[in-house]
Amino acid sequence: MKPAEIRKMSSEERLRKLEELRMELVKLRLQAKIGLLKDTAKIRNIKRDIARILTVMSEERLKGSGSKE
Repeated sequence: MKPAEIRKMSSEERLRKLEELRMELVKLRLQAKIGLLKDTAKIRNIKRDIARILTVMSEERLKGSGSKE
C-alpha cells in the first residue's frame, strides 16, 4: 500500500484498514508461532502498512492543528 493511496482514503476508511491490518498481523504472528507461515515477509509488509497509515494520520492531525514543521 502506497502513501498516495492512503491519503486518498477518508479517515473512516483509514481506521477500518488499520484495524483490518492489525487483525491480519495477529493472525500471521500466530501462524508463525505454530510454524504454519511460509512467507514471513508478510509480517514485515503488514507492519510497514500499519506504520504508513499511522504516519499519514499523524500528518493530517498536525496539518489540522496548524503546526508549521
